[in-house]
Amino acid sequence: MKAVALTRYLPADDPESLLDVELPRPEPGAHDLLVRVEAVSVNPVDTKLRSPKPQLEAQPKVLGYDAAGTVEAVGDAVQGFRPGDRVYYAGDVTRPGSNAEFQLVDARLAAAMPRTLDFAQAAALPLVAITAWELLFQRMPFDSEKGGAGKSLLVIGGAGGVGSIAIQLARRAGFAVIATASRAETADWCRAMGAQHVVNHREPLAPQLAALGFAKVDAALNLADTDRYWEVLGELLAPQGHLGLVVEPKGALRIGDPYKAKCIGIHWEMMFARPRFRTPDMAEQGRILQRVATLVDAGELRSIQREALGPINAANLREAHRRLESGASIGKLVLAGW
Repeated sequence: MKAVALTRYLPADDPESLLDVELPRPEPGAHDLLVRVEAVSVNPVDTKLRSPKPQLEAQPKVLGYDAAGTVEAVGDAVQGFRPGDRVYYAGDVTRPGSNAEFQLVDARLAAAMPRTLDFAQAAALPLVAITAWELLFQRMPFDSEKGGAGKSLLVIGGAGGVGSIAIQLARRAGFAVIATASRAETADWCRAMGAQHVVNHREPLAPQLAALGFAKVDAALNLADTDRYWEVLGELLAPQGHLGLVVEPKGALRIGDPYKAKCIGIHWEMMFARPRFRTPDMAEQGRILQRVATLVDAGELRSIQREALGPINAANLREAHRRLESGASIGKLVLAGW
């Protein structure tokens, strides 16, 4: 089968960083779906795993942690799926990824993709939808239906992949959503996702929020830079507020006052925790994707695909990595077909 893989960890603009290769078609284990991959999208995890490191890989390593495709075969223990089903999933970072014609994924991590989306649109959703849902409604103590009623939420990095879906989920839950963006096009995107207010994260946040009538916010998602916004969010969050984080800090962070004084909840989200550690509730990720598909088909959520680069090959994936690492991407970038 065709695949895109690496054997060395190099910058994205190096033509050897990602290579077109031929690999054996895998066979499903008991809980696996064998999926013919039709479309993939690119996430920061891909660029972090590909980034320069001294070690070598003895065998080609396939990245890719967002996919939509067609089930080709199912394992003996799989229930609820059969060949021909159209599915979407983020998968498991400890297993070969989706940048291949065929991929094995644990059936408990997958769901039937939204009927109203094509493969490319569906592939833009799984990783970011699971991340945003787990963070808002499972790590943080908010109900997915009305848990944000009467509350405010600040989303730092609103135009990125997770921010784009988090804005939609938060609005649906009743939050007043303030997103951050620094360019006209990213501000417009945040508003299109449903943010009622947009502030510039290159300028001091407190006076901008005060001008909008928010002396404090009830919750915040820092989806961009944990270190940079640590102190300011400690000041901006209301007593007994909540902070959601996804980016590993570069240095040590003081978790005492004002976080302690205000009893602010600090909540980490790592989407791959459930599959990586084979937690008893790992099937929750499939259930989240089922719920997201229902909301998409009902018109309550929209795909966040913004760009498509054409077929899945090494050249296009290198370009996708380069664009994502530029920090200027909006929504999600997808590749479809072989």
